Amino acid sequence: MQLDDRKRIILQAIIRNYLETGEPVGSRTISKYTDLNLSSATIRNEMSDLEEMGYIIQPHTSAGRIPSDKGYRFYVDTMMATREQEVNEMKDMLLERQDKLENLLKQVVKTLAQNTQYATMISAPQVHHNKVKFIQLSRVDAGQILAVIVAEGNVIKNNILAVDRELDDETLLKLNILLNTHLNGLSMEEINLGMIAAMKQQAGIHSEIVSEVIDAVADAIKADEDLEIYTSGANNIFRYPELADQSKASELINAFEEKQQLGGLIQESLADEGSTGIQVYIGDETPVQGMKDCSVVTATYELGEGMKGTIGIIGPKRMDYDKVIGTLRTVQNQLDDLYRKE
Repeated sequence: MQLDDRKRIILQAIIRNYLETGEPVGSRTISKYTDLNLSSATIRNEMSDLEEMGYIIQPHTSAGRIPSDKGYRFYVDTMMATREQEVNEMKDMLLERQDKLENLLKQVVKTLAQNTQYATMISAPQVHHNKVKFIQLSRVDAGQILAVIVAEGNVIKNNILAVDRELDDETLLKLNILLNTHLNGLSMEEINLGMIAAMKQQAGIHSEIVSEVIDAVADAIKADEDLEIYTSGANNIFRYPELADQSKASELINAFEEKQQLGGLIQESLADEGSTGIQVYIGDETPVQGMKDCSVVTATYELGEGMKGTIGIIGPKRMDYDKVIGTLRTVQNQLDDLYRKE
């Protein structure tokens, strides 16, 4: 006898319902739990077939059904295959988008330098205040489990967690349901101590796993510390006599090459973007020591799902502010469209 689509749906409904309630599952419950629009009699017939096939068992006469080991194995294998496919698809898409985005940002910063005749920079987007999409725990071996956390922006983090005892399939399923029920769609700021305490209580002897997953979630959804910054047009500063002095020019070019100081400028821009996303720093106002003789204009761009980056133009204090601000506003408005077309 084949396990057709209808039997699969009913079996999955029985297992999910039993995992949530711990009570045997009857045909009337399944008729309400699925969208199959089947009568209780039809569902009973299907459940009898599933029992005959060894996927479910009836603990005692007149009771509902519960999953057998074979049923759990089918559910775990199906779920794991689906999750693995989702994660792999996300990883492939993320790598493809990252490659396209890097080329796009390099082209944008180069074009800006050519059009303005100033030095320019742009940071790759960081994910800010993003949320958990889903969590998947799976067994690696008797002493380790793999926690895969997928966050907005298709950020994927893998963490190996040590366990003091091997977790069976049912325990892993219950932990997955517990974690995803409570955490999916939440940012780190929304995960409070009361929620964590309740989850740990439900996890019982496996409460330490909940704590470790929360730590892994915090790591996955925080802003990436490895900030990518692309620059262009540093030599344009020699066009302006007030910046062409050897010591001033050297200091400015070093700031561009090392890029560490630019990181502070970018973080400040992202943290305090105001209502327009445009910031103008004149002379000593700039947080970058090597740019105290310059003016710096920055803009925040956004690619959706909280992914934000900074565009910056650096030039003399007598720069054409109107042109620079207008150019940055244009790039702000066009970058998302350009990215989506890539």
